[in-house]
Amino acid sequence: MSTITKLLVGLVLSITLSNLQAQTQEVDSIQKEKIDSKIVKLEEEKSKIEENEKSILKLKIQKINDRLDADEITAAEAENLKKEAAKTAVLNIENRTVIIDKQIELIKRNAYNSDQYSKDDDVGFTFRIGGDSSEHDKFLYLGDSSKDKPRKYDLRTSSDLVFAFGFNNTLIDGQNLDDSPYKLGGSGFIELGYAWKTRIFENTNFWRLKYGFSFQWNKLKLKDNNYLVNTNGDISLQEFPLDASKIKFRTTNLVFPMHIEFGPSKKIEKEDYFRYSTHKKLKIGLGGYAGINIGSVQKIKYKEDGEREKDKQRDQFEVSDLVYGLSGYVALGEVALYVKYDLNPMFKNQVVDQNNISVGLRFDMD
Repeated sequence: MSTITKLLVGLVLSITLSNLQAQTQEVDSIQKEKIDSKIVKLEEEKSKIEENEKSILKLKIQKINDRLDADEITAAEAENLKKEAAKTAVLNIENRTVIIDKQIELIKRNAYNSDQYSKDDDVGFTFRIGGDSSEHDKFLYLGDSSKDKPRKYDLRTSSDLVFAFGFNNTLIDGQNLDDSPYKLGGSGFIELGYAWKTRIFENTNFWRLKYGFSFQWNKLKLKDNNYLVNTNGDISLQEFPLDASKIKFRTTNLVFPMHIEFGPSKKIEKEDYFRYSTHKKLKIGLGGYAGINIGSVQKIKYKEDGEREKDKQRDQFEVSDLVYGLSGYVALGEVALYVKYDLNPMFKNQVVDQNNISVGLRFDMD
């Protein structure tokens, strides 16, 4: 091997080893920052333990005082219960603090070694099943133990997906549903959204506020070969010139419902938390909604000269931009009977006054 070749090989090896060393140092620095961050988080959690336990103790003492005021227990019994609650709080603080101290010691003893950097740098791993799904609490936790937060003592707000479907039609001034130009079969609605439910009062769950957002699809299937026609902004029904196999009209709305929900519930009391459960209880919700129309379409299927044709007419019918109405539901268990009625006219300039109405089932009951 020539002297020049040896020099080039030596230079390449030197540069390569230098780059590898720099990359290793960079990785070590990044891993060290991650571990330091874990320790900081544990120290922060440790500092919050006393505050958390004191908050729980305060609520327990308030509950004992309420029982004392209601003459359910004597003053001596109340004092003993308070001492027991205080003793529990002190032991909880000590035990929880020791656990975190041990985790920090374990990290400092092992994790800073370079051969540990390639391992998972999670402080710990937790698999926990707690409570039951009717308590609106964290039913399953799987992951980093440092992020496994204790359940809140009092959880006043819960949330659910909203799904509803059923029959859809219109109420027309001076006509019964039997006389409606829209078929009962084939006319339907679907609602999909998200809702929150908040207990209104501090010491009772009888009254709740339910609110959120939903997308509503209202579909009408037209009778007697009629279809919707826009004549200079006036919306009317006319007979389609050909024999149509199917004529449907659909609106899509984004609305923000709000209901006052009321009904009995069961109070579930544990050592460090309590919940109100409405599982399998009677629930009644009364309220309304407001929002906007985000689209409309009329679909017509027919044959012309023996060929199948399909027309789609989008946003051509002067549908009311603002959507608002009344709604309500009654449930005994998981499913509710649901009714909604649009107070706004379906079209801005309609020859015949008509308002959309829907009746069906709703599946966001807990």
